[in-house]
Amino acid sequence: MNLFLKIVLLFVFITFSQATLVSTAFVHNDLKVLEELDISSDYITDYQLQEEFQKRLKFSKKRYTQKLNNAHLFVPQIKKVLRENEIPSAFLYLVMAESNFILNASSNKSAKGLWQFMRPTANHFGLKTNEYIDERMDIVKSTKAAVTYLKKLHGMFDKWYLAAVAYNCGEGRVIEGITRATIDMYCEDVGYKVCRKDPKINQFRTTMRLYQAKRVKFREINKIYKKVKKWKYKPDIDKLLVVQKGVSRQYIPEESRGYIRKIISLAMMNNSDFLIKDDNMHLLNRGMSDPIASINVKGGILLRNVAEVIGINKKKLKELNLHIKKDLLPLDNDTYKLYIPYSKLSRYNLNKGNLKSTQYEMYTVKSGDTLAAIGREYKLGYRVIKKHNRMKNNTLRINQVLMIPIDPDRYKKPLNYVVKVGDTLSRIASNHKIAFKKLMKDNNLKTSKINIGDNLVIKFN
Repeated sequence: MNLFLKIVLLFVFITFSQATLVSTAFVHNDLKVLEELDISSDYITDYQLQEEFQKRLKFSKKRYTQKLNNAHLFVPQIKKVLRENEIPSAFLYLVMAESNFILNASSNKSAKGLWQFMRPTANHFGLKTNEYIDERMDIVKSTKAAVTYLKKLHGMFDKWYLAAVAYNCGEGRVIEGITRATIDMYCEDVGYKVCRKDPKINQFRTTMRLYQAKRVKFREINKIYKKVKKWKYKPDIDKLLVVQKGVSRQYIPEESRGYIRKIISLAMMNNSDFLIKDDNMHLLNRGMSDPIASINVKGGILLRNVAEVIGINKKKLKELNLHIKKDLLPLDNDTYKLYIPYSKLSRYNLNKGNLKSTQYEMYTVKSGDTLAAIGREYKLGYRVIKKHNRMKNNTLRINQVLMIPIDPDRYKKPLNYVVKVGDTLSRIASNHKIAFKKLMKDNNLKTSKINIGDNLVIKFN
């Protein structure tokens, strides 16, 4: 077989493979996903998108359904907030891409929650992060904050897919990419010979290089962006996601190029036959009703007391309220919103009058005490103790009496134990389910020798 024939056959094979990929894998609803994200329907033929989609169909179906099933309490709430704010439904899959629907997901850059907010961004959009709470892990509040951010990004770029890309790599990086792509489109149109002699273009490119070398501020790029935005050249997704040969800094970072294709592919998987064939039909209708309800509970109440009233394990209640850090509702609020299974709402309304107040222990300050040390002993942050006692500063007085809120699940009061006949230190430790070394340390013992009548303190925390 000669070389020419081999090349022809290879071309036919590739063409047929790509055509098959387009004709069999995608359906009409997939075009709606693109339309929602302000992407041209032509992008359905993008080979890298097809490759990403096919790879997920082949290897990730089980994981995909698992993640949606695990998030059965969260998905309806997210869908509801997106729908109420007229945000494309495909942004549900931005959450899957960011956190796999893990409510307390944490990145190596300290981003947290379903929407992976960094602390400064979270605070900017109204999410509280303090001693009591981290609302980046609040199902509804974090989603509303993300929606506010996405709307801001859409207002900047007028394209939902660009809002998604900017959510990943930052609006500044997208502005730089659009600016460079617009200038390149202009040069392709008028010719690079003309372009290289254009003083305005040369100045723009010089400023770009200085910015990338961190020698000028971003505002200089933004000035160019505002000018080129008025030109007739409008780079779209196929232009912005292209990989330029020999260029170290692409229009859009590699991670973000993969990120938007991942979101599109995940959204398109929701249109696939396997969700029906593999008994996952319920996933298609998820979001039609709310499986969780919100209730307002007095500040300072323990999660365990709410769990007791509605008749569920505290662990189950905590899974819906991971934003409550100390299992104690924040004292700053007269009331604070909690999430409970919707099936327990009527029971809560019927029994909320029986909700127990928080237990307290009175602590008398001794010489050498600090708020931080007392907090460690009671498994509380010092600010909680400070707030409960309405202290204006951290200064303590000997014999000052402090009210300490007690969570019996986290703190157990120490016991005084008198050594009896037949006792050994290891047996006492074993009977009280504490570590032998801890018992020695808590009682300042240098050896394990004890005598009948000795007084020991048993500390459980």
